[in-house]
Amino acid sequence: MAWLAKRLRHWPRSASGRILAVLALGVLLAQLVSSAIWLTQWRADSEANVREMSRHMAFRVASTVQFFTSLPTAYRHVVLDQLRDMGGTRFFVTLNREEIRINDLPDSRLKGVVVDQFRDVLGRELGPDQHLRIAFSRPSDLHVISNEILLTDLPERWGSQALRVGSREAPILVIQIPIADEQWLYLATLMPDPGFLETGTPLSNERLLSLLISLVVMMLFGVWIVRSLTRPLRRLARAAESFGQGQAQPVPETGSYELEMTARAFNAMQLRIQRYLDDRERLFASISHDLKTPITRLRLRAEMLDDDDEREAFCRDLEDLDMLVKGALQSVKDTDIHENRVEVDLHRLLEHLCDSARLGGQTVTLQGEQHMPFFGKPLALRRCLGNLIDNALFYGGSAAIRMDDSPERLEIRVLDDGPGIPEDKLERAFAPYTRLSTQRSGQAGMGLGLSIARNIARAHGGELRLQNRPEGGLEACLTLPR
Repeated sequence: MAWLAKRLRHWPRSASGRILAVLALGVLLAQLVSSAIWLTQWRADSEANVREMSRHMAFRVASTVQFFTSLPTAYRHVVLDQLRDMGGTRFFVTLNREEIRINDLPDSRLKGVVVDQFRDVLGRELGPDQHLRIAFSRPSDLHVISNEILLTDLPERWGSQALRVGSREAPILVIQIPIADEQWLYLATLMPDPGFLETGTPLSNERLLSLLISLVVMMLFGVWIVRSLTRPLRRLARAAESFGQGQAQPVPETGSYELEMTARAFNAMQLRIQRYLDDRERLFASISHDLKTPITRLRLRAEMLDDDDEREAFCRDLEDLDMLVKGALQSVKDTDIHENRVEVDLHRLLEHLCDSARLGGQTVTLQGEQHMPFFGKPLALRRCLGNLIDNALFYGGSAAIRMDDSPERLEIRVLDDGPGIPEDKLERAFAPYTRLSTQRSGQAGMGLGLSIARNIARAHGGELRLQNRPEGGLEACLTLPR
C-alpha cells in the first residue's frame, strides 16, 4: 500500500494530464497485446509450416533411402550423383565406412520439431529398428565422407555447392543411417527456409518504428481531443474562482451537451447569488435608514424622563440597540466584494498599522519582507489585518507580525501573548457576534472582527486559521494565494 501511495503521488493532478496518461497507457497496452497476439500467431504458423515442410522432406528422404538400399551393392556408387539432385530438393549423398561426427547445433523449439518429424516418418517408413543419426550443422564445420574432411575441402563438382547459400551460414540437416556392416548412408540437405533456425525476433526495427509512429500520432490526436474537452472545464474553474472573489464572469454555454448544461446551471447560480447579495445590501441599507429616526426620537424622549436611574437605563438600552444596528451594517460594509483589485504593498500597509498602534502606546513588531506586489482589494485587506491586530492587542496587550512570501502564497501571522482559545472553540470564534472571553465584556466590541477578516480572506481565495501557541497566546494565520 505504501508503494502504491508513493507511485500515486506522481500521478498527474489535472484532468487533461490524467486522461492523456490513461490514453497513453491504453494505446501502449493495446499495441503490446496486439503485438503479443501477432507474435504468438506467427510462432504457431511458423511451427506448423516447419512441421509440414519437415514431413514432406522426411518422406522424400525415406523414398531416397528405400530406393538406394534396393539397388545391388555394385550399382550404388553409380547412382550417387543422380541422388544428389531429386525432385527439386538438393541432397548431398555419400556412402561412408564410419559414422561421421557432426557438431550439432544447440537445441531449439523448431529444431526439435524437425527432428521429431523425421524420426516419426523415417521410423514408420524404414522400420523402428533403424539407428538414425539426425543433426544440424553449419557449413563451415560440416564433416563429410570421413571425420577428417570438411565440406569446404570438396571440389564443386562433388555437388558440395548445393549445401551453401551465398555467404550465409545456413543450417544443414544431416541424416546418417547404417545400411550394412561398415556402411553408413550419409544424406545432407538444406531446409527450404535456410533461416528458419535464426533466433532473431520478428519485431524488426521497421515494425517497432511503425508502432512508435502510431503511438505518437494517437497521442497527438489525443492531446488535441483532451484539450478541446477540458478547455470548458478550465473556463468554468476560472469563472468559479473569480466569482468567489467577487467578480462575476459568465461562462460561454458551448461544448458538448453535458458541458452546456453545466455552464447554464453555473450562470444561473451566479445570477441567483448576485441577486441575493444585492437584496441583502438593500435590506441592511433600508434597516439603517428606517431605524435611525425611531432611535433618535426614543433618545430625545429618554432625556425628558424625570427619574435619573430610569433615564440612564433607557439610554443604555438605546446605545446597545444603536450598536447592534451599526455592527450589522459594518459586517455588510466590511465584506463588500465590489472593490476593484490593484497592486497592494501589504508590508507597507502593515507598517502603517504598526505606527498607528505605537502612537497609542501599544507594542507591535513586524518581521519579514514582501518580495513582489499582491493583487487584492486594499481597503478590505486593511480592515482584515486591522481586525487581527486589534484582537491581538485587545486580548494580549501586544502583537508580533511575521510575513513569509513565496511564489505560491503570501502568509501573514499575527501572534499575541493572550489567554488563547480552547481547542474546541477555535472554529466557533469566527461566528458573528461571538466573544469567547468574558474578562473584558464590558469593553467595546461586537464579536464581528474575526468573521469579517475570514470573509475578506476567502474573498481573495485565501484562508484565515487560528491556533494556540505552545508557549502561550494565539496565532492568527492569514494565507493569500498568488
